[in-house]
Amino acid sequence: MQQQTRKDLYEVLGIERAASSDEIKKAFRRLAMEYHPDRNGEPEAEARFKEVNEAYEILSDPEKRQMYDRFGTVGDRGYDPFSGFGGLGDIFDSFFGGTFNQQKRGPQRGADLRYAMAIEFEEAVFGCEKEVEITRLEMCQQCRGIGAAPGTEPQRCDTCNGSGQVRRVQQSVFGQFVNIATCDRCRGEGRVISDPCRVCKGSGRERRTRTLMVKIPAGVDDGSQLRLTGEGEAGNRGGSSGNLYVSLRVREHEFFSREEDNIIQVFDVNVAQAALGARITVPTMQEAEEVELKPGTQTGDVIRLKGRGAPRLRAGGRGDMLVHLNVEVPTNLSNDQKKLLRELADSFGTPVHEDRGLFEKIKDTVAGS
Repeated sequence: MQQQTRKDLYEVLGIERAASSDEIKKAFRRLAMEYHPDRNGEPEAEARFKEVNEAYEILSDPEKRQMYDRFGTVGDRGYDPFSGFGGLGDIFDSFFGGTFNQQKRGPQRGADLRYAMAIEFEEAVFGCEKEVEITRLEMCQQCRGIGAAPGTEPQRCDTCNGSGQVRRVQQSVFGQFVNIATCDRCRGEGRVISDPCRVCKGSGRERRTRTLMVKIPAGVDDGSQLRLTGEGEAGNRGGSSGNLYVSLRVREHEFFSREEDNIIQVFDVNVAQAALGARITVPTMQEAEEVELKPGTQTGDVIRLKGRGAPRLRAGGRGDMLVHLNVEVPTNLSNDQKKLLRELADSFGTPVHEDRGLFEKIKDTVAGS
């Protein structure tokens, strides 16, 4: 009889052959959590989880590991090293302190859902309501979640007598093992459905698309996350529904930016306003506000407008608006403006560049020759 080829146990756990017991344990914990059927709904997750359990059973035991390293198997004459162990949950339960079979039979909480939403800068500051369309598993309306066709009821499994578990006594080279495994007929449910609901195919849940209104509070910022309790997928076997998490991305504004609860803007003033002072009108997220510009203002000076920022989500009140001043140097001057600036430069005793015309430059060239 040809022996079935098995994967290398070290490859199954993703570890080196010289791995320590702690490394074996860490690898098992990580993979068991990743592929546990109650956590991972992928079709191949249960088979992968079984492989991880089997590999850990051998490599975590020094004697079994030594035998495996020497002979590539455990036991004599091609004996299957995994035939004497319990169901998928046995190792997981002892390692993590859980109860696999009870969790599988009992109510299961529905999965959480995530939704990414982009909003405008003003909507983040003032708050708004938005519609979101999500597709999720909901309780089947046809069978009201029981999985059986209308007018019928699930029946108690006669294989496990409704317990969801079967006990088998097995002999191995290590002695006698009592294997408590999930019932194959009802898959741990303790009941069987002879006439499944045609809508949900006996699962008790159906996939539906819903439109929800999401209230976005004033003061949220880029990266904020909202939780809508109970708006995720429906639970299984009477379990509670999961949550819907809405992640917010705030679009950039043409003039304003955010710094926590403060709103930032850069405001340009000309050299005359900066030097002499002026009364300027500054736009805010509400109405514009007049402020006094002090004489001698420099680029980088900041004017703080109290309470003109974004609302504070938890502390109450509002942040401030910070107006960063930028003194603009003119580039296109009239002749009169140039004359005035030269006179100003003379009064400071600082020479400036004379921008003479083409005719004057030619005259200087001819005179020099």
